[in-house]
Amino acid sequence: MSAIASSKANKLSTRLISGSPILLDGALATYLETLGADISGALWSADILIKTPSLIKQTHLDYYRAGANIAITASYQASIAGLTKHLDLDEKEARTVISKSVKLAQDARDEYVTETLTALSKEAKDKMLLVAGSVGPYGAFLADGSEYRGDYTLPNHEMKAFHRGRLQALVDANVDVLAFETMPSKGEIEALLDLLITEFPNAEAWFSFTLRDSAHISDGTPLSEIVSILRGTNQVVAVGFNCISDDLALDALKDLSPLVEGVALIVYPNSGEQWNAQAREWEGQRTEGATLEQKTVEWWNAGAKMIGGCCRTTPEDIAVMGKALESFR
Repeated sequence: MSAIASSKANKLSTRLISGSPILLDGALATYLETLGADISGALWSADILIKTPSLIKQTHLDYYRAGANIAITASYQASIAGLTKHLDLDEKEARTVISKSVKLAQDARDEYVTETLTALSKEAKDKMLLVAGSVGPYGAFLADGSEYRGDYTLPNHEMKAFHRGRLQALVDANVDVLAFETMPSKGEIEALLDLLITEFPNAEAWFSFTLRDSAHISDGTPLSEIVSILRGTNQVVAVGFNCISDDLALDALKDLSPLVEGVALIVYPNSGEQWNAQAREWEGQRTEGATLEQKTVEWWNAGAKMIGGCCRTTPEDIAVMGKALESFR
């Protein structure tokens, strides 16, 4: 039996039963930049796992201190193929790096629990704070922006082979839930679901998608079709969106909500700024303060039970979201 199965008290599904909001963390890579990390390489924050892992632990700790209930590991870009290609590691070394991403989040959780050990026992706080193992799409490995288009194809067995090693490393490192995030492609979602059910039957997961519009994921597949694919397994405990604009998030939640039953909705959009690929810089105005509070409440009212931030969001933003959700706890 896997470690996830033996840690039932830490399972996300157990936390969701209460109906209270679950607060996710915010951006990893762009926040690491503010701490002085260089994320310009092909592996983004995954490269920092080797160069300056203390910054990753600090990032997780800052988000826990801001009120996050879940830390998402720095393994989004850390596929076995990516690590071997860009860092010249063998497969065993690559798995060790992925495991390290989990350990850093767990260590940050332990440190936060220790420094706030007051009214609640350590065991109780461990149950409240989870670590999600990030699994980014094949498009992120291609590093051509296709995680926002979904315009790639790979045979099912090859797609599963691409993801298998990272999933095994995350499960072996005792993550509480797998986060299949920024998913743009029907074929990839099908491959990951098959892999989850057949090879990791004791693991729980959420799926979050990038979007073409409020009713279609990035490759054009209707949300209704994606929900039909994911329906029927209790291993998928949440579905929703990440790395989308905060304006699109509300419409997408409204389109998704009538399609799901017995599965939580999750949303963690970007900061409101837009990425200019030509200039390689973020432009526009951030959503923050009272406006972010208002949008957070709107996402909750639209059905989202798990809410956080993606690119360019910060611990300060997560604290604002937590404040907005306080009355719903």
